[in-house]
Amino acid sequence: MLGVHVTVPVACFRKGMAREYLETEPIPPPATCYGFLLSLVGETDRRRHIGCRVTVTRIGRPDMSVVLRTVWRIKKTPLGSSGNTRPDYQQLLTEINLVVWLDSSDEVAGNDRTLEERVRDALERPASVHRFGGLSLGESTHLINEVSILDAPERLSVGDSPVDTFVQHKRSRMTLPVWVDHVGSAGTRYATGNLESAQILRVPELATMPQISPESSPDS
Repeated sequence: MLGVHVTVPVACFRKGMAREYLETEPIPPPATCYGFLLSLVGETDRRRHIGCRVTVTRIGRPDMSVVLRTVWRIKKTPLGSSGNTRPDYQQLLTEINLVVWLDSSDEVAGNDRTLEERVRDALERPASVHRFGGLSLGESTHLINEVSILDAPERLSVGDSPVDTFVQHKRSRMTLPVWVDHVGSAGTRYATGNLESAQILRVPELATMPQISPESSPDS
């Protein structure tokens, strides 16, 4: 199990069905966290590490605000036509403090290195990584402020801040994507679960972590 401490100044983890009013999830979904980890190590094939398990712990409660922004919608050609833009309201979270948990024990065999190993190498030896673009969580403009390995969770000071971890549960209040179908939505896969609150930071149990897979998982 590997913990990655991440801070983000501003981000929106857009709900998949949000259209006119762009709502945000309270935490980045497993699929978003997986994409962030792939970007971190410079991997462009999102199927490379399917089978790994990813979840997130939120430290504190980010502030939420609403902005009016320009949104692109493809209705006319060429794509840059002014008729393809319109104003929409969007929710934003600020001062986001997270731990992304990653476990590669169920990762599909065949890779020379697991995603855990590659993430650790990327953070311990940044010069060894070949990647491009900014490192973001959510939209491409929502850039990461800080990312580091969390070898000892008990050493991360949370103060009096609440600690909430997404754990899978069949009786759930949240449904988050673990695999996104970018052409339509028929192939999108979800995990159901809850935000489990605590006063201290704990490593989650493996069985409660969503598995990244384009196929339906029996424990999701």
